[in-house]
Amino acid sequence: MLEELIGQRVVLDFRSEYVCLGTLIRVDDHFVEVKNADLHDLRDTDTTRENYIAASVATGIKRNRRLVLLTRHEIVAISRFEDVVDE
Repeated sequence: MLEELIGQRVVLDFRSEYVCLGTLIRVDDHFVEVKNADLHDLRDTDTTRENYIAASVATGIKRNRRLVLLTRHEIVAISRFEDVVDE
């Protein structure tokens, strides 16, 4: 299933106070690799995870990493960036 998301912009929600937005380029048993990524620590802002993601959909992904390798066991959800709704 994750392989179907390769090449698409995604939102990755973590167990911790992090969220990552970017283009999924590779997955394996332990890691996911994302390019042109916004790896955001929600402790750095007063906004909620949902509001940060919704704002990113409205204004675009604010890239702060060309490439990031993320551990799969910390990820609780992955969705297509285009599937984010703000209702």
